Formats: sequence, C-alpha cells, structure tokens
Amino acid sequence: MVKGSQKIVSVDQDIPIIDMSQERTQVSKQIVKACETLGFFKVVNHGVDQTIISRMEQESINFFAKPVHEKNSVKSANQPNFGYGFRDIGLSGDSGEIEYLLFHTNDSAFLSQFSFSSAVNCYIEAVKQLAREILDLMAEELRVPPYTFSKLISTVDSDSLVRVNHYTPSDEFLGGTTRVSDKSESLMRVGFGEHTDPQILTVLRSNGVGGLQVSNSDGLWVPVFSDPSAFCVNVGDLLQVMTNGRFISVKHRVMASGKESRLSTAYFAAPPLQAKIGPIPPMIKTVNQPRVYQTFTWSEYKKFVYSHRLEDSRLDMFRTCKDEDDEIVY
Repeated sequence: MVKGSQKIVSVDQDIPIIDMSQERTQVSKQIVKACETLGFFKVVNHGVDQTIISRMEQESINFFAKPVHEKNSVKSANQPNFGYGFRDIGLSGDSGEIEYLLFHTNDSAFLSQFSFSSAVNCYIEAVKQLAREILDLMAEELRVPPYTFSKLISTVDSDSLVRVNHYTPSDEFLGGTTRVSDKSESLMRVGFGEHTDPQILTVLRSNGVGGLQVSNSDGLWVPVFSDPSAFCVNVGDLLQVMTNGRFISVKHRVMASGKESRLSTAYFAAPPLQAKIGPIPPMIKTVNQPRVYQTFTWSEYKKFVYSHRLEDSRLDMFRTCKDEDDEIVY
C-alpha cells in the first residue's frame, strides 16, 4: 500500500521525450539536459526493429503463462539468485507484487534453457546498441573522449543484466496464493519499491500498461505514461559517479493497479566487475567543483548495493571529503 502523504503529480509532467531521428547535436543536447534535470527520459524513433520488440514481448507473455512448477525450474547454474522468481526482490528482504525473469546477458548456458533464446539474444543486442548510442551522444555533448561510457558496456565481460517483470492483476494466483484479498486495496499496491539502479544506464520498455513512477527534484512522484513505441531511459548510480554528480540517478518505483497485467523488460548496462569507477577528470575540471565521489570497482559497489535495502541511499557511503590522487582513465 502507498502512503497517502506521498504526493503524485500529473502523468508525464516534465518528462522529456527525445526524438532520436533529429539532428545529432540536438539529440545529444536534449539527452544531457534530461540527465542533469531529472535523470530520466523517453526516446522515440530509436531504431530498434518492432519485430524484435514484439517477438520478445510475446515470448515473455508465453513464459509467464506457464504453470508455476515449470517456471520455478528455470534457474541459473552459475548464479543461484538468477532465473525465475516472484515477490522476493534482491537478498535483503525486499518484496513486491511481481514475478520476474532475471539473467545475465552473457550467460549462454542459462539462455539455452529457453526455446525462445533467439528472441532474447536479438533483443539484447538491439537494446545494447541503443544504450551504446545514447552513451556516445552523452559523451559528445559533455566533450569527453569518444566511447568514454559506451566502451564499459561493450566488452564480453560486461556485467549487464536483463530483467523481465510481470505485474499480475490482483485476482491472479502466484505460487498458489492470492495476492490481495480486498480488491479495493489493490488499486495502489507496491509492485517494485522505490530505488535507484546501481548500474550505468537502464533501457526499459513496457507493454502499454502504466505503473512506473519517477521522483522529481521536488520529491514528488511523476507517473510515466506507458508508450509501447518508446523506450524509457534512466541514469544509474555509476553514471552519476562518473559525471561527478552532474547527472542524476533517479529514484523510481512501480505501483501495480491490480486491473491489468503490466509487462516490462529492462536492460541494465553495467561494466566488467573489476572496472574502476570514479569521476572522470573533465567532469571535475570543467565544472570546477571538488571531487564528490571515491574511486571503487563495480564489484565493490555491487556487493555493497546487494547487502542493503532497495530504498537505501547507497552512494552516500562512497562520497569523499577530499580529492583523490588516482585519476580514472577511461
């Protein structure tokens, strides 16, 4: 249940919608502005083939329609917490009105379990390319070396993930139990609690059913209109660090209405585990402000993140009070 004191504003209020078919410099300026003011935007005319999108969506629908015992058998041999799950989110006690598939983009053994692995792989490659393009556009506008951000997610050992979330109507069953007995209470159920994404960038698409909300600079929740033709993009914690706080890793959540099934697919673009992350020198020199964050590896930050609750402000623990000598060379 959402607390009444948490104020919600109008749908899509001040959320940038960026047409990727515009002139390149215009697109890069709009993307950087969106990252500085909200940390969230939508992209349209993004170049991802609709056939790839539709195939991924239909295969996901087919998977979640399977009997529970079949879904429960889908697990990753390499990462026990990956695969199919419901309600439990992460390892620290968070839960939501959700069932999901979570997998590493490079886990070929896990993906081979699916009859639709071809659809998944095509989708991963398409959204990865979109993420790289967006990151390159950011680099151009920030006047940092080409591929500063995108090369971190382009290597074969990148730690990127895909999460397919299914928020079911309140009268459906998961694991043999009804979610909400009083349908009057199901109008504002927490599908996925408020959090920031720890990675570099998230590229998300949903099936046209709303529920996603982002927190603006006033701390108000902005419902996001669900446009199946658009991708939602949000800044992750690592990108906030690399830009020395210039970009905002936005808090967001999903509220499940209980009336319709919401299906969303998120690509979390992440670097290799041992990649060193810290403010890049141009962000300190250009903005003329002290260094805000320490240098750390993605592995160190990931371990810290997964030992805390969703709503915890994780980046606060990685702030620094003085400049560090080790500059990151990307």
